[in-house]
This record gives sequence, structure tokens and C-alpha cells, in this order.
Amino acid sequence: MNLTINRSRLFNASCFALITTAMSFGIRAGVLTQLQESFSISAEQVGFINQMAFLSFAVAAVVGGPIYNIIGPQRIAWVAFASHIVGLGLTVSATSYEMLLVATFILGFGNGMVEAACNPLIASMYSGNETTKMLNRFHMWYPGGIVIGSLVSQFMTSVNLDWRLQFGVIFIPTLAYAAMFLGQQFPVTRVEGGSLIGQNLKAIFSPLYLFMLACMSLTAISEFGPNQWIEPIMKNAGANPMAILAIVTGLMAVGRFFAGPIVHRLNPTGVLLGSSIFTAIGIYSMSQASGSMIYVSAIIFAIGVCYFWPTMLGFVAEYIPKAGAFGLSIMGGIGMFSTSIFQPIIGSWLDAERSKVAGRGLTGPEGDLIAGQATLGYMVTFPLILIVAFSVLWFLMRNRKPGHVDESVVLNQPIQ
Repeated sequence: MNLTINRSRLFNASCFALITTAMSFGIRAGVLTQLQESFSISAEQVGFINQMAFLSFAVAAVVGGPIYNIIGPQRIAWVAFASHIVGLGLTVSATSYEMLLVATFILGFGNGMVEAACNPLIASMYSGNETTKMLNRFHMWYPGGIVIGSLVSQFMTSVNLDWRLQFGVIFIPTLAYAAMFLGQQFPVTRVEGGSLIGQNLKAIFSPLYLFMLACMSLTAISEFGPNQWIEPIMKNAGANPMAILAIVTGLMAVGRFFAGPIVHRLNPTGVLLGSSIFTAIGIYSMSQASGSMIYVSAIIFAIGVCYFWPTMLGFVAEYIPKAGAFGLSIMGGIGMFSTSIFQPIIGSWLDAERSKVAGRGLTGPEGDLIAGQATLGYMVTFPLILIVAFSVLWFLMRNRKPGHVDESVVLNQPIQ
């Protein structure tokens, strides 16, 4: 590695880039009701706004993966910056629902480019168990950024500041990460096995990777489904939605910072299995609880989803290293694509449940609470499937060592 590379500064800049990404999700979650009222749209149409954020993230991650080895993380990071600036500018000046969709897509593209640049960048600067540990520490700033965004949104909403001003705050971390990346030397791409795209593709089409890809689609929606819809679903549950979001994401940030010993003790597959169990319990509890018990349910949910995203990436980096930057980007991309697909579906679930309870004569806050809890009930299905999937994965991988997996044995196992 080039001795002029400032690994600490690159890592910290990556963290600020992820804070930018996370604040956009946190603030959007806090202003969904404002958006619905401002543009006179349904919950399903709000879901399409959310969909744009996740869909463009997925597109960027998938595009960024194959070009990472060609143009490197530095140029991808600057594409992310440009997209953030343009997306934020269009968002705060949006005058129509359609314009907001376009702005959200561009902003989400910048978020995806952060993922495409920074995940493989960090993976290239660390090795072994350090990879998963540092990816967890990097990804602690996703929930950390959501905490910042949710608190900013809660405060600005409480003093009647417009949602456009709330999005404007995101310019601060955007300019900060650009300043930190400016003039820095980036590491040369580390290639496992001496090949580039060809070797990446071979690893990506292996049964183990495809299995993890399917699991990623479920871990992502298990996390982002409840988080992104927390305000309209939980606003009448007797607890502050933004406080719930801050608690969940705050605990996730702390947990990811101290992920090293946990990952070392349980290994990635054990962490993923445990996470799916806690997530299922947490979502089910939130669908039944009200008042102060909502906070207890939120804590259980936070423990569950805390390690999902970074450990999925860490698993690929450790056990399927030949997938490279391409594989990591595809992994993040499919997670966001899955989440994007379900956003309008979740919105339609909420609309349908509101209509259903209204038909029973329940309207206002009481009807909204019942509809919101029913919508959460649908989401329990995702982690329940993961419990089965990760149990199989744990059994197959229990004696395998990172970076030394015998693919001729593992990849030919009948994983369905």
C-alpha cells in the first residue's frame, strides 16, 4: 500500500459520506406526513417517493461495482458528491410531486455511489476479521446519521420549519466529506486471485453468493421497512415516532461500533442467525404494543437489525473474496432494490388497512393505530424466512474459515 495514503482520513471521510446518506433517509422518514399534505398524495404515492430513493441507490450500487476496478473509488466518490448536491438542490426547490420523484432519485443515486465507493475502499484497507469489524464501524454511521436526521427533523418540525429547510441541513455533511476527500491519495484496488471482472463474475454466480443475495433482499427490507415508515405507522401508538427511530438507530450505532468481539465470538453466520431471531421478535412486538412498551419493542428490533447490513457485506468480503468490489456493490444494490420494490407495497398495505378499519367505523388516531400495527404485522414474514435461511447457512459454514472456504464442498450443498 502506498505510504502516502492517509487511511484514517479516508475512513473518516467515508463515514461523513454515509452520514449524508443516512440523514436523507432519517429526515425523509420524519417528513412523510408533511409531504403527503404538501402535495396532496396518498400513502401509496409517498411509497413511490421512498421507492425512488432506494431504487436509484440500487442502480448506483450496481453501476458502481463493475466500474470500481476501472476508475477507482476516488472518481466514484466525486460522482456521489455531485449527485448529492444536485439531488438536494432539486429537493428543496421541488414544486410538484413529479419533480420530487426526480430529485429523490438523483439524491438516492448519490447515496448508492457512496456505498459503491466506500465499502470496497474500506475492505481494501483492512484484512481478515478487521474487514468485518471496520465495515461495522463504518456502517454504524448509517444509524448514527439517522439519529442526527431524526433529531433534526423532530426539532425543526416542532418549531414549524418547512420540510425543505430540513433537507437543506444535509448540505453540511455533504460539503464536509467532499473537503476530507479532496487531495487524498486512494489505495490501489486489491484483487483476490489476480483477476478482475471475470473472476468477480465467477464468484458472483456461485450458489453461495446467490444464496446470500437472496438473503440480502430480506435483511434489507426487514431493516428499512419499519424504519422508513415509522412516522406514519407509529404516530398514534402513544410514543414519539422520531424518538423511537432515534432509539433504534442510536442502539444500532453503538452496537456496530463494538461489533468486533461479537463477530469474533459468534462468527458472521451466528450473528446473522441471532439477528433474524431478534428482528422477528421486535417487529412482532411493535405490531402488538402501545405506549411505553413500544420503546421496549424498538430496543429488541434494534438489537436484531443492528448487524444485518455490515455483516452481510463482511461475510461476502471474508468468505467470497473473489467477488471483489463488484460483489460488494451488487450485494448492497440488491438490498436497496428489494427495499425499493416494497416501499409502495407497504404504502398500499397501510392504505388498505386504513380503509378496512374505516369500514368498521374506526377513524382518526384509533383507526390509524390499528392500521399501522396491522401493516407491521405483515413485515414479520421477512425475518421469519431469514431464521430458516440462516439456520441452514450456519450449519453449512460452521467449520469454515474466512478466506479459506472450500467452494467445491460448500457451494455444491443443496441450499434452496
